Amino acid sequence: MLIDSALFLAGSVINAAAVNIAMLIIGRMLLGFGLGFTLQAAPVYLSETAPAKWRGAFTSAYNAFVVIGILSATVTNYFTNRIPDWRWRVSLDLAAVPGAAIVLGAFFVSDTPISLAMRGQPDGARATLQRIRGADADVDAEFKDIVRAVDAARQNDEGAFRRLFSKEYRHYLAIGVAIPVFYEFTGMIVISIFSPVLFRTVGFSSQRAILGSVINSARNLASTLLSSAVMDRTGRRFLFIVGGLGMMLCEVTISWIMAEHLGKHGGVTMPRSYATGVLVLICTCTFSFGLSWAPLRWVVPSEIYPVEVRSAGQALSISITLCISFVELQVLIALLCAMKHAVFLFYAAWLLAMTAFVVAFLPETKGVPLEAMRSVWARHTVTSIGQPDTVGCELAAVLLNLSTTGNQMVVDDWSPNSCHVTSVRLSSISRMAGL
Repeated sequence: MLIDSALFLAGSVINAAAVNIAMLIIGRMLLGFGLGFTLQAAPVYLSETAPAKWRGAFTSAYNAFVVIGILSATVTNYFTNRIPDWRWRVSLDLAAVPGAAIVLGAFFVSDTPISLAMRGQPDGARATLQRIRGADADVDAEFKDIVRAVDAARQNDEGAFRRLFSKEYRHYLAIGVAIPVFYEFTGMIVISIFSPVLFRTVGFSSQRAILGSVINSARNLASTLLSSAVMDRTGRRFLFIVGGLGMMLCEVTISWIMAEHLGKHGGVTMPRSYATGVLVLICTCTFSFGLSWAPLRWVVPSEIYPVEVRSAGQALSISITLCISFVELQVLIALLCAMKHAVFLFYAAWLLAMTAFVVAFLPETKGVPLEAMRSVWARHTVTSIGQPDTVGCELAAVLLNLSTTGNQMVVDDWSPNSCHVTSVRLSSISRMAGL
């Protein structure tokens, strides 16, 4: 965190003082490196420190603050757009504010218990876990689960990336790759980056177009906060499906309206009523996005991987996101010029495909401890192919610590490779895990 904050500060200072294109490029590169460190560390940190029942809300809070940052930047641009000559310089210089906030915050956080345990510091891991959960909380059971998972991870001496590409982890890898790829093809890159251009295309003035972007960002924030509130109740799959279908319908309708009023006769504006309709559809699409893919692209990849490959898997997911985003930005203008309104149909087709993928391949992970994530995948119809039948006992071993009166479980001789369950009420396990 200290590294990324230093990069943010350096990049913002260079951008603010830029006297040529080279300085702007260098400043943007430093900001990009800082962003890369943040995208890798923050979601994993949140998922490893949050209680299982609130993990979705904690991790999606990261996306909520990203959206707050986007909204703040949009509002800033709205006002700095009126400043002659200095408008862009002021906007770029303000990137130092979050950088300074990260510098200050980094001194008040410690490593996660799992990270400390992986590096051979069990005492520090337990102390950190106690501090996170509260002085009066009983953390013995959770700490034992962490130690058990770390011991299992250490039994294999291969590097994390090599293990990630092995047969045992291929189903995690498939989801970890698919989600960032699909995320980039939701069509939100057109709306989020080029929304002022879109609003001007449908008839708004320059200043009103920026105001429309502010409204759109505010709607995105509202949906993100709603998603954080309900994610651990409704589950990940439900939000993926509802949000994906909502975005698809909006994008199909936007394409139809633009084709009818701009595409047939070479028009450059449309009637105000239809322009307002496009604004409403864009805001609705953004709301659906903020409810589903925006937060879940951080939540799911950060929680699906076993502890021994979690950092490597998250790094791969982030790298794929950034690479595809870079390529998409390079070709998007040409794509818009070639496809025009049909570009929304292109992304709508992707939304249909990714929603079908979620229905078929993504298991529900709400309320499941990270240490028991293997068992969820083993129970899933498709992703369980080729996985050992005994892996389900891991869920029983971890959820032993969640048992309540009338739901007692006894687990003997648990190990990562084999176990013997003498008495387990599976219905209680499923109910406690939220499956």
